[in-house]
Amino acid sequence: MSYALIKMIHVGSVITSFLLFFVRGIWLIKDSPMLRQRWVRILPHAVDTILLTSAITLAFKIQQSPFIDAWLTAKVIGILIYIGLGMVAMRFGKTRRARIRAWVAAECVFIYIVMVALTKSPVLGLF
Repeated sequence: MSYALIKMIHVGSVITSFLLFFVRGIWLIKDSPMLRQRWVRILPHAVDTILLTSAITLAFKIQQSPFIDAWLTAKVIGILIYIGLGMVAMRFGKTRRARIRAWVAAECVFIYIVMVALTKSPVLGLF
């Protein structure tokens, strides 16, 4: 598969994953029964699997590795934080307020990850 196609799949899955997480957060804020729909619990995992697979494939294609390339390390650490916050927001938060705060924090981390990806700099991703 070509680099361009893999990158298109990756960017598309990033956008889809973000939109699903964003909408789920809005439903969380509104206490919507939509959050309990079966497809809402399954689809994000399928999209995130495509996202992770395309990310790993891209890393191999461009011959860069986490923990060697600083920007990629920052992305991996950011993704782990994003996942942790997302788990608190959607599942493990003790109170509704804690879940909403975790969701907002996850959104901020997501923006940082995107900025790092665009700038290829962990520091510039902060500004």
